[in-house]
Amino acid sequence: MDERSFEHEFFLRIAQSFPLMEKLKVVNETPQKNKLCSESKHDNRDLSIIKYPHLNDLILYEVHDDYIEQFLVDTKMCVSNHVNLSIEYEPLRRVTHNFTRNVTRSSCTKLNSLYLNGKRRASKLVKTYFPHTKIL
Repeated sequence: MDERSFEHEFFLRIAQSFPLMEKLKVVNETPQKNKLCSESKHDNRDLSIIKYPHLNDLILYEVHDDYIEQFLVDTKMCVSNHVNLSIEYEPLRRVTHNFTRNVTRSSCTKLNSLYLNGKRRASKLVKTYFPHTKIL
C-alpha cells in the first residue's frame, strides 16, 4: 500500500500518458492532501477535468474515500459510458451520501456494471441511483 497521497494532478498525468488505458486499479488508503470541496462546482474550477475515454474497468478496493470522489464527482473526472466499477459497498455508500448525492449521480448513471463487495443484495436506493447499471 502506498503511503503518499495520489493528487488530482497525478491522475491527470496518468490519463495523458496512457490515453488508451482500459483498466485501472487504485490501492491507496492515504487521504488526498490538496482535496477541494466537491460539493461546489466553483471550488473545482481551477482543476482540469480528467478524461479516461477508453477506460472499461475501474477497481477501487482499499482506497480512501477521496479516491472514490476523484472518480465519481463529475467536475473532477469524466469516464466513458461503459465502465465496470468494482468497489466496497460501505465506502461507496459514504461517498454517495447513502445514494442520494447529486455531484456523483451523473458519473454513476454511466456505469455498465457495478460489483459491490461486502453487500449481498442491492437495496432499492442502490438500484435507483444506478438505474442503467447491472449490479453484481
